[in-house]
Amino acid sequence: MAAIPATSAPPSLLGTRRGKLILLLLCAVGFIDLLDASIVNIALPEIRAHLGFSVQSLQWVASAYLLTYGGFLLLGGRSADLLGRRRLLVAGTALFGISSLACGLAGSEGVLIGGRLVQGVGAAMMTPAALSILTTSFHTRGDRVKALGAWGGVGAVSGAAGSVFGGVLTSEVSWRWVFFVNLPVVAFILVASFRLIDGERPKAPPLRDFDTVGAGLITSGMLLLVYVLVNAPTVGWGTARTLGELAGALALVALFVFNEQRHSNPLVPLSLFKIKGLWEADVTQVLAMAGFYTMFFLVTLYMEEVLRYSPIRAGLAYLPVTVGAAVGAGMATKAIPRIGTRPLIAAGALLGAAGVFLLSRVPVDGTYAPDILPGIIIMGAGVGLVLVGVQNAANGGVPADKAGLAASLITASFQLGGALGLAVFVSLATGRTNQLLAAHARPSEALTLGFQRGLLGASIALVIAALIALRAPNVRVVDMAPDADDNQPLPVPAASGPAPEAPHVSAGQAELPALPGRAAEGTAVPAHRESTHSRAALQRCWTAPRTVLCDARMCRRRCAARGGRHL
Repeated sequence: MAAIPATSAPPSLLGTRRGKLILLLLCAVGFIDLLDASIVNIALPEIRAHLGFSVQSLQWVASAYLLTYGGFLLLGGRSADLLGRRRLLVAGTALFGISSLACGLAGSEGVLIGGRLVQGVGAAMMTPAALSILTTSFHTRGDRVKALGAWGGVGAVSGAAGSVFGGVLTSEVSWRWVFFVNLPVVAFILVASFRLIDGERPKAPPLRDFDTVGAGLITSGMLLLVYVLVNAPTVGWGTARTLGELAGALALVALFVFNEQRHSNPLVPLSLFKIKGLWEADVTQVLAMAGFYTMFFLVTLYMEEVLRYSPIRAGLAYLPVTVGAAVGAGMATKAIPRIGTRPLIAAGALLGAAGVFLLSRVPVDGTYAPDILPGIIIMGAGVGLVLVGVQNAANGGVPADKAGLAASLITASFQLGGALGLAVFVSLATGRTNQLLAAHARPSEALTLGFQRGLLGASIALVIAALIALRAPNVRVVDMAPDADDNQPLPVPAASGPAPEAPHVSAGQAELPALPGRAAEGTAVPAHRESTHSRAALQRCWTAPRTVLCDARMCRRRCAARGGRHL
């Protein structure tokens, strides 16, 4: 018997220069898309003054982007799987860049809002395409955990970075540069996409088999749902209009599910939700983002309206959030291989809840260091833990042909969570403020107490997210990248001389061969038995001298590649 060699590890793409550049490119896509959801918030007063927006129409500068972004995400994600991921990434990026230029040059409110609607469509094409390229490019489990950790960290940092950049650009240059700043990033993405990402020609089904009805139902339902959430604080939650629109959105979603169960080639195969941890991660992120997004919105208003901060000062106040989010994301990426996703998501949501609760106690005459800084640092660390955890839980175990769809689902939960938080908790804050103003309270006091109530509701949402996370499956590295190898080389037994012949298998039973260091076991099993054991058991067949029956094609290839004998 020859010495036991260690086979070489499967190549790590992330360990190469090209792999690092691909990850940089994809993170740039996620950063710019999520940044644009928050960068305009601080510029809104300047936009209103220059273009003559009314108070009612001003909210649509921010909301129009969320409306089409959230509404077209599922269609964009599935289109990436069917039409080609690079193709959709390039098309969406070009559309995003053209609409950003139109927004920056806008001379009227109609042009600006129209440009924001088109920007949202471009982002709905870009984000799921980029995230699915990430999950299919980094094949090994170690690479995938690190890449998804980087993506989640970028998502955690982008919200705070949007406030910082928005404040600096608005104060020092012009509000138009919150849109023009996208153009060099768009140019980089377009050039790098053709240089770094291989083109693909997926075998798309014939047009007659495409789920056109399902695409129309889910896109209409998502658009109407996001519209209701965005418009409800203005119209009122109890009005017949809001209740009717909400019922219509839910009816469209229900019809979509009914259609998917019966279509031969559904837009969203419902079996996708059987993947371990996927739907729980999506639901958790909806509630978590409802809390986090509300915090950014209300604390910004508190600093500008109550403390009278300038836009640049309010933006720079969020710099510690970016540091906390980066630290939390880095810790989460290193911890997932050891403890899985569930403890990280739950801990992050509880940290976020604690930070937002501290912010809910801000006084009328507050100052930055004692009243704002502790809460936003704690909350920032929580954001990093949550977003890295949910990205790994929702995308890690998805097969390649469904990667775009899974990416669109987790991104849609991000956008829906933000819209839901603004709809519910900003309504709470506004209602409380209006009550106090009617009772002749000072405006600053009424605003502050209203913000306190909205932030308290946001902290409760984060606690609920933590409770859901605790009940969710704990997704570990072994559950991720179902078609991938590990990065580490594995020692396998190899006999000297020619490879042994495969044992004879009779028609009725098969005898297990002896493995090095173990006596032969005469357990008899049907030769035609199909492999139904778990992926962990499959892995044992080719990683350790265990007696595990396996006739899976993938496992047979791995055994042969390592010089071992397939059982």
